[in-house]
Amino acid sequence: MISKPKFKICRRLGPGVYDKCQTSKFASSQTKSLPGGKRPKALTEYGTQLIEKQKIRFSYGISERQLSNYVKKVSHIKGAGTAEKLYENLESRLDNVVYRMGLGASRRATRQMVSHGHFIVNNHRVTIPSYELKPGDVVKIREGSKAKKIFENLGGRLKDYSAPSWMSFDVGAMEGRILDKPKNIETFLDLNAVLEFYSR
Repeated sequence: MISKPKFKICRRLGPGVYDKCQTSKFASSQTKSLPGGKRPKALTEYGTQLIEKQKIRFSYGISERQLSNYVKKVSHIKGAGTAEKLYENLESRLDNVVYRMGLGASRRATRQMVSHGHFIVNNHRVTIPSYELKPGDVVKIREGSKAKKIFENLGGRLKDYSAPSWMSFDVGAMEGRILDKPKNIETFLDLNAVLEFYSR
């Protein structure tokens, strides 16, 4: 069951923010008008940028300060490459990679899994969710964690799951590999609007 706070966030920012909002029940609720038949007010450019910023924050489960630091990190890049690099950095977070591999139901869950030390990166145990991965890196489920309930029936759960093309996961070996730089597949995120927000 989706909590009321998350439901309100989804109503404001869109269903892509939380997986549990991506249901037909939520979609039908979106078509309901405001009390009294009022139409929602048109957003200003600033308001639109603010919403796009919040979408990224809630989607990746990061703080305002963390997002600001990610933007500063790519601010020296000019042109269309800035948005791509921002996306690449967000997607390269260890908690996100574990989520994209299908090992957790949400980024919040995989962030907790990383913090609890369930993963090995290039033969080193990593407990930092924001740890940045790069092509060639190998992510393994720690030997002592393989029997944990969170990894129960992993093969069955991943049978019909397709991970992004820039990574792979071997269920038998319980390890994944970063094959390439992340490619932007999140059409509901307007990264350029976020960059414009921070350039004010």
